[in-house]
Amino acid sequence: MTMSPAPRSFEDNVTFYFDRAAAFTGHPKGLLDQIRACNSVHAFQFPVHQADGRIEVVRGWRAEHSHHKLPTKGGIRYSAAVDESEVKALAALMTYKCAVVDVPFGGAKGAVQIDPHTRAVEELERITRRYTHELAKKNLIGPGLDVPAPDAGTGEREMAWIADTYMALNPGLLDAMACVTGKPVTQGGIRGRKEATGRGLVYALRGACLQTDDMRSLGLSAGLDGKRVIVQGLGNVGYHAARFCREQGATVIAIVVPEGAILDVKGLDEDAVVEHRKRTGSILEFPGATSISRSVDALELDCDVLVPAALENQLTADNAPRIRAKIILEGANGPTTAEADEILRAKGTLVIPDIYANAGGVTVSYFEWLKNLSHVRFGRLERRLQAAAGRRLLHGIELATGKFFDDTDRASLVPVADELSIVNSGLEDTMVTAYQDIREALRRQPALRDLRTAAFFTAINKIARAYLELGIFP
Repeated sequence: MTMSPAPRSFEDNVTFYFDRAAAFTGHPKGLLDQIRACNSVHAFQFPVHQADGRIEVVRGWRAEHSHHKLPTKGGIRYSAAVDESEVKALAALMTYKCAVVDVPFGGAKGAVQIDPHTRAVEELERITRRYTHELAKKNLIGPGLDVPAPDAGTGEREMAWIADTYMALNPGLLDAMACVTGKPVTQGGIRGRKEATGRGLVYALRGACLQTDDMRSLGLSAGLDGKRVIVQGLGNVGYHAARFCREQGATVIAIVVPEGAILDVKGLDEDAVVEHRKRTGSILEFPGATSISRSVDALELDCDVLVPAALENQLTADNAPRIRAKIILEGANGPTTAEADEILRAKGTLVIPDIYANAGGVTVSYFEWLKNLSHVRFGRLERRLQAAAGRRLLHGIELATGKFFDDTDRASLVPVADELSIVNSGLEDTMVTAYQDIREALRRQPALRDLRTAAFFTAINKIARAYLELGIFP
């Protein structure tokens, strides 16, 4: 009896995608080996005192995949199921992701092996602060060294604890606030960071849907309007992806979470679903929607766009043949296994890959880091100057034409550049430019065949150029 090969691990999937694209680059093996390798992995255990007097030993990691640019950058994941291999895979994806969108960081990732949903807030704070101490002792955190951010199981609150702990350990350090991103706005964060990954996903999807030839080959019309979308995940990424898809004219027909899924072809409102879940403990039995008890079944529903925005390895060799979505927009890191990717490629499914699609978070983290280093809010210096220039222009038009604008017209014609509008503008420009780069790579080398391979190809070339400019490789 022939045994089927074991499925690849998450880390193996990332390596597979890298090697597939690297074969088209022509770079020497040694250079590719250096880009592929995880430069350092730090595993440690640390004690945490509990309120009842017990001492718990907690396991944590920080992986720094690439130092071709500094600082390294990557989120901190809290999960009972996380392991070292997963951390290394996520760190590698961060390296390639930053390169794709031209964010000048090396890739890193951290994790703590706990279930945050079963922990009291006081426990989470003690664990987070103790983990930060471990990072600081090992020189694994700092504005110019390694800058963490939120990931699954963490958020603004945890980042504020990290910043506060780091500043306590480094009194008087002028740029200490830039040691971590994803902080609350009141604690040095930046407006738009929380929703950045979801907003970036929709910018990526809109860019893909504006490619008329690609949409025609899928049997779809150009643009987002009317697209039927299924979103897996209702956390920060999934919620905002659903919201922005709906606001751009798409119809979110299904939402998928661990306890099941709900379907309504007329469209779902994410806020109403969240409120129902808070009230009942589940999204199931949402008024007017059909409940689906098995989450995996909902991924196979007929739709135009499927957004896996939960965890890795959701689309596999088992369910990929039954996936009916014409477009996969990868909101999570590594949601598609290599085996599933090959199946989807053969079916002609358009996969918008994670190393591009969900780069909105690290892009706006970069903006936050710059804000912390410059010690000034975006828009503060130029806001009134721009408004005055706009008013002078309108006044000139009035004198030349004899047409005078009322206050409403003036407000709409002289937009004021506040921090959020600047952040969103920068994010949109980043996502649009990166998609053009990926598409151009695919146009120049059709043998790449798909967006994922083209994105990895683009990232590898940019990282290789950085190493070559350092003179490390001849």
